[in-house]
Amino acid sequence: MSEDNKELHQATNHQHHHHHHRHHRVRNAILILIAIIVVAAGGYVAYAWHKLSETSKVVYQPSGAPKLRNASKVISSKKPVSILLLGTDTGALGRSYKGRTDTIMVMTINPKTNKSTMVSLPRDMKVNLPGYAKYSPAKINAAYTYGGTKETIATVQKYLNVPIDYYLLVNMGGLEKAIDKVGGVDVVSPLSFSYEGATFTKGQKYHLNGNKALKFSRMRYDDPRGDYGRQERQRLIISALLKKSISYKTVLNDDFLVAISDEMQTDLTRSDMLGLALNYRNAGKNTTSDHAQGKTEMLGGQSFEVVSSTERARVSNELRTNLGLSTTNP
Repeated sequence: MSEDNKELHQATNHQHHHHHHRHHRVRNAILILIAIIVVAAGGYVAYAWHKLSETSKVVYQPSGAPKLRNASKVISSKKPVSILLLGTDTGALGRSYKGRTDTIMVMTINPKTNKSTMVSLPRDMKVNLPGYAKYSPAKINAAYTYGGTKETIATVQKYLNVPIDYYLLVNMGGLEKAIDKVGGVDVVSPLSFSYEGATFTKGQKYHLNGNKALKFSRMRYDDPRGDYGRQERQRLIISALLKKSISYKTVLNDDFLVAISDEMQTDLTRSDMLGLALNYRNAGKNTTSDHAQGKTEMLGGQSFEVVSSTERARVSNELRTNLGLSTTNP
């Protein structure tokens, strides 16, 4: 029996099944008991899927962006997958003011090599928006303001020449709740700093709750590397959260999904989530963290991060390689 099946089998022991009392006498109670156990073991998966389908409807939101390949086929055939992680600074996602995406990361997960890559894009990175030529060039985080996740995905796909299979949009409140729901995350601080009453020392390992994790990842002005330093700390928090939350126990946990449903959107379906949890979680434990390095330039009174074609090709090829795709020249 595989590890996953063992875990699923063990999990069946926690499910309580109510059975109607039969009025007539049962002669062979043992046989019926065996039958119940067999049905329960097989029925757990159906039960779990039903439960997840009800909850995941709350967070499911197609982006409307053109997919460069059949994404759900990628997960069902256990091929390397890419997910665009977007973080906004707004409250509940339902509010009319959308804000901008403070965090833009492309994550690729390869279940064959058991490796993940997480690459941050500077929020002020200079790009052309495919759907909003008249507002171009623009900062990449403006793609969300103008055209939501659809325009953000289209921009990233075109800019990096990498297929985006899925997206996950979380605001800061959702991130805080998710971290608390998994019992906190462990990170090693890359520098010493204090922020909003929290103090961190370089090289020290911390177990952070949601509130402290946000403080750790939000500080920007006291970091000698500015926004690039902040991006690194965001990647540390998100990869620590993924290590804990990519498991079927979390994915099937009603409380976890409902807690963050107001503050999270994704186009991952229930079967996609379960497929990721069962077949990709080992790759989530081995993550390479990187970013696209830009150079600050003033254009029309605005400060942009301009990423060279060589750096753009380097990042593109890093992601494409982990997806098992051919590399391209700058």
